Amino acid sequence: MFFSGDPSNRKRVDLGGRSSKERDRNKLLEQAKIERSKRLWLRQQNSAALVIQKFFRGRRVVKTERGNVREQFYDTYGKNCERVDRQCFGPDSDFLQKLLFFFSPRNASDLSTLVKTCDMLSEFTKDPNTDRVAERTLNLFGDSCTHALVNYRVKKFTYACIQSIHLNRDQCKDQLFSTSLDWDQPPSIRLLKAAKLLIHHKLPWSCNLISYLLRQNIFKIFREIIITGKESALSEGGSGNVLLMDILTLVIAHTGQGLCVCPDIDLQWSFASQILTIPSVWKILPSLKEVYVSHGSCQHYLHRMAACTQSFETVLPVDISSEFPSYACLLGNTLEVVRDALSRDACPYDMAIDFASVATLLLEVLPPIQSSYAESIEEITGEDDMVIDEAPAVLPLSKELEKQISDAIDLTFLRKLTEALLGGSLPVADSSKDKNKDNEAAAVGAVCSFLHVTFTIIPLENVMTVLAYRTELVSVLWSFIKRSHVDKKWSSLSQVSPYLPADAFGWLLPLAVFCPVYKHMLMIIDNEEFYEQEKPLPLNDIRLLIVILRQALWQILWLNPVGPMKFSTNSFSLKKHRVEFVQHRVSVVASELLSQLQHWNNRRQFAQPTDFHADGVNDHFISQAMIENTRAYDILKQAPFLVPFTSRVKLFTSRLAAIKDRPGSHALFNRSSFKIRRDHILEDAFSQLSTLPEEDLRGVIRVTFVNEFGEEEAGIDGGGIFKDFMENITRAAFDMQYGLFKETIDHLLYPNPGSGMIHEQHLQFFHFLGIILGKAMYEGILVDIPFATFFLSKLKQKSNHLNDLPSLDPELYRHLIFLKHYEGDLADLELYFVIVNNEFGEQKAEELIPDGKNVRVVNSNVIQFIHLVSNHRLNTQIRQQSLYFSKGFQKLIPKDWVDLFNEHELQLMISGSVDNFDVDDLRANTNYAGGYHREHYVIEMFWEVLKSFSLENQHKFLKFVTGCSRGPLLGFKNLEPLFCIQRAAGSASEEVLDRLPTSATCMNLLKLPPYRSKEQMERKLLYAINADAGFDLS
Repeated sequence: MFFSGDPSNRKRVDLGGRSSKERDRNKLLEQAKIERSKRLWLRQQNSAALVIQKFFRGRRVVKTERGNVREQFYDTYGKNCERVDRQCFGPDSDFLQKLLFFFSPRNASDLSTLVKTCDMLSEFTKDPNTDRVAERTLNLFGDSCTHALVNYRVKKFTYACIQSIHLNRDQCKDQLFSTSLDWDQPPSIRLLKAAKLLIHHKLPWSCNLISYLLRQNIFKIFREIIITGKESALSEGGSGNVLLMDILTLVIAHTGQGLCVCPDIDLQWSFASQILTIPSVWKILPSLKEVYVSHGSCQHYLHRMAACTQSFETVLPVDISSEFPSYACLLGNTLEVVRDALSRDACPYDMAIDFASVATLLLEVLPPIQSSYAESIEEITGEDDMVIDEAPAVLPLSKELEKQISDAIDLTFLRKLTEALLGGSLPVADSSKDKNKDNEAAAVGAVCSFLHVTFTIIPLENVMTVLAYRTELVSVLWSFIKRSHVDKKWSSLSQVSPYLPADAFGWLLPLAVFCPVYKHMLMIIDNEEFYEQEKPLPLNDIRLLIVILRQALWQILWLNPVGPMKFSTNSFSLKKHRVEFVQHRVSVVASELLSQLQHWNNRRQFAQPTDFHADGVNDHFISQAMIENTRAYDILKQAPFLVPFTSRVKLFTSRLAAIKDRPGSHALFNRSSFKIRRDHILEDAFSQLSTLPEEDLRGVIRVTFVNEFGEEEAGIDGGGIFKDFMENITRAAFDMQYGLFKETIDHLLYPNPGSGMIHEQHLQFFHFLGIILGKAMYEGILVDIPFATFFLSKLKQKSNHLNDLPSLDPELYRHLIFLKHYEGDLADLELYFVIVNNEFGEQKAEELIPDGKNVRVVNSNVIQFIHLVSNHRLNTQIRQQSLYFSKGFQKLIPKDWVDLFNEHELQLMISGSVDNFDVDDLRANTNYAGGYHREHYVIEMFWEVLKSFSLENQHKFLKFVTGCSRGPLLGFKNLEPLFCIQRAAGSASEEVLDRLPTSATCMNLLKLPPYRSKEQMERKLLYAINADAGFDLS
């Protein structure tokens, strides 16, 4: 056949190599598969239809049969059960059989019949002697108490009564908690009365009946009934729910203990999960709490919850609302009932361990409860704690629920719980030492886990004072920490504590609790207790504690750091990152405690300063600490005491040098030139320097002095005149006569609380003086101003406490210590939370707390009173002045730099050391000019004369030649430029020898005539350094 030109008839070729037959076969198989699926689906449809039809027909037949039986029942016993007698409840009667068969709680007629039956049951079993009611009930149902038919009917009848209330709870919610005792009681009450009769514990079927009800999730049913009638119950004040409480009391008594054979049900359907998750359940069912504690149910359910290995979220019911999450309601109700158990000493060791475990897990997912004071969660975890916020934000709780939780964790609760766990409640019957050690470790782990989480969630002022002053927690924990450290047995705690994994450091949890509690105790402990009585810890133990804390800090900050995470208070994040958070928290609280101990050591030394230095600090560490965002830099920022003071001074000076050498920092230097009148130095300096921008303050400031005659003093400011200006202005500004500062009995300066009554612009002056002091430190100029330690704390933005008060007001301190140790009734002293301020003869009363004039000081709140009085005198009164001074100071010296030093070291940075004057160090770092040299007889004579000077005259000499009476902290090799002695004249004529020595402080230069004798040189030097004639002398 010839080609027709039509391409559609061409044979198709499969380029994949498959034949057309194979392609058609696959298509056919696919089609067959689809058809088989359709046929299967049709068969399943037909089968399902048959099942549905069968079920429907069965239901219809049952419904019809129930209708028939109902008609027969009414024919036999009457519409209102008028033909029912006692015999009808017996096993041979079909009365209950028919009733239970056709009964439907949704049917009003059936419900009415059930209520009437319950009324007859109550009537037939009524007896003036309540002890015989159970016997009459048993007789009513038949003497054959083990009869299966009787058991079956009782179970079904009881459940029908409770189910009827449950399914009709919305209609009868106002009746559920009615207090009516009349015969015309609401139907729900009559049904409950019958149920209570049949559940009586003396009846032989009680265990079988309770087991059946538990299988029907009876607690879930009661939960929904109680929640529906909650408002009604609260309005009745919990007085009308006696029947419901009685039934629950009978049910919860069956916990499988003693002779009870009831099996334990799934924790999800238990009393703890279903009933204790109802908000304020103890207000609704007040008398049930007593039963729950005294009958052992509380201990039973706590043990079951503690043994729950799965997350609580899977066993708790759905939250009622976002303000009342189930876990928080469970926590609040459990805390309340355990508090009662603890108060009556009904909380054994095992129960306390289980409670601590359960409460820790529940507290951990609780959103932080805000304090009634200014303290918030940031102060618990540190200012820079933020984290990994992977979990959704937790909505705040109801204020009512928050109050229930915070009120439950009160003084008595914390004291009793720690006693139950640590204070002698450990089992001692077992003679095995290892067993007792494990028990002790378990108790320490439980209490530390609970308190660690509590510190994160509950406001600290609610718990810390109680733990510090009303319990032996510090002593007991320290004993355990000390023993574990000495014996190297930290692993035992890691193995028995379920809160942290076994490979975590064993000392983490004990230190996380011990450090903040002991630190809080140090806030209000007095000097005699700490140094003389050595309470609560001996000084030898404190030295060991310093070593332990130092090693722990170095371990978690340098050797095993957490990493650059930041923590938030999202409770789900904290739960997910337990180890990291505990480790971070220990680094914070251990740093704070070590800093506090260093403060005590500076006040009166009991340990060597080197005891606070980490062993691993070396040149590599120091070089890393100079670079921001390195691990060493962060350690220096958080725990500077780990690094020796001299190394920190070097780091400080290197940072200053880096800022001074910054490109562009010298741009405006030449514009800062001022004329200052010596007799108005403070006013002139304030008016001219206080307006300078920060960049100009960091630059060179040139000063020209004008004397009392209005003439400019001789001398060009090369740095020395500015040094003289700094010393003179600080002397004038910090003089008590000016009214800005006052003096302690130790002649230490602090802001005058009444400065505002003297100077209208007092706060601006404090800001300016902060700038002046910052400028002095910035330029490396030491000024002779001794500040009070409690004021230097304000430069570090720290609070002062009772132990700082002796410096300011020793008389007030003695009075407060008297109150602290007063053994009588403080109420007899008629003291109130009020303090009287006396400034310039004007007395003004100020309340320490809201309505403090009506709050009497008693034994239970005296610690709070002492703390508030100390806080008022040391912090509140000088708050504004200190704040403005700090702001000015930080314009030149950032707070991060200030925090490198403690208060004692900060005073050295400001004023240098007054303890000694190292003449040999100055001699080793001195240059000579004008013909003088190291072996020249005049030079030899000069050093001998200088060594013979008193310490006061040596400092005056140093001021004469350098402009400052103190030497550099790191020695005279750091004096810039080096000290130089220059010959004053070429010849040794009488005229030359009669001249006084002169100086050029800007060059640290002494111009010394070639005196011929020591006596002449000493006389001339002493005259010159005491002349105080300004720069006209030179």
